[in-house]
Amino acid sequence: MTLPVLFQDRDLVVVSKPAGLLVHRTKLAADGQQFAMQMVRDQVGVQVFPVHRLDRPTSGALIFALSKEMARALAEEFSARRVSKTYLAIARGVLKSPSVRVDYPLFEELDDRADRGADQNKDAQEAVTDFELLAQAELPIQVDRYPTSRYCLVRAKPLTGRKHQIRRHLRHLGHPIVGDVNHGVGKHNRFFQTHFGSRRLLLACTRIAFRHPPSGEAVEVRSPLEADFSAVLNQLGWSAHAEG
Repeated sequence: MTLPVLFQDRDLVVVSKPAGLLVHRTKLAADGQQFAMQMVRDQVGVQVFPVHRLDRPTSGALIFALSKEMARALAEEFSARRVSKTYLAIARGVLKSPSVRVDYPLFEELDDRADRGADQNKDAQEAVTDFELLAQAELPIQVDRYPTSRYCLVRAKPLTGRKHQIRRHLRHLGHPIVGDVNHGVGKHNRFFQTHFGSRRLLLACTRIAFRHPPSGEAVEVRSPLEADFSAVLNQLGWSAHAEG
């Protein structure tokens, strides 16, 4: 298995990570057999350095630096919020307005094993996400307490980079992402499994844009949706958005 390379030069490489693949080895996922970091290293033939996160169940554009110096430079770009990321997500219900900004601080999500020594009383951190309603559908099938079930396709642009930020902000709005086992609703996740054959988190990073640190040149990279995500869009009548 090789990862699709979306962009590459002498300083960095951007790949399309599939859902279910870990970025790097971690104690929290002992079942992991493959890791994007090692796969990209083998593909490009040099050591690579991750500069941002992409959750295991999330697919899409992922940047690796090809040197420690570039990793530091890109990390500064992310820290200064000069990197723009765009995601597509399928959520339960329908947003109440065509666009909404969620400015809702989030407490750090800590793991019982990996974060035993972390500050358990840390204040909530600033977290801001812009959401745009792209499409909606109402199915004549009762999944929850209503006789019909509504879903929507949203474009999300996180302005900060907190753990599970998009997933938690949509949950805060009352529109959890379909397929989210941590912040979603089991009934709707199971409905998409049986009705659409989807067993994944329906969240993907479809675009990433930044200024190339050495040259200042604008770089914009788009990542196509995986086939399973596109198949769900097609079944819901949203094929116009299937390219991400």
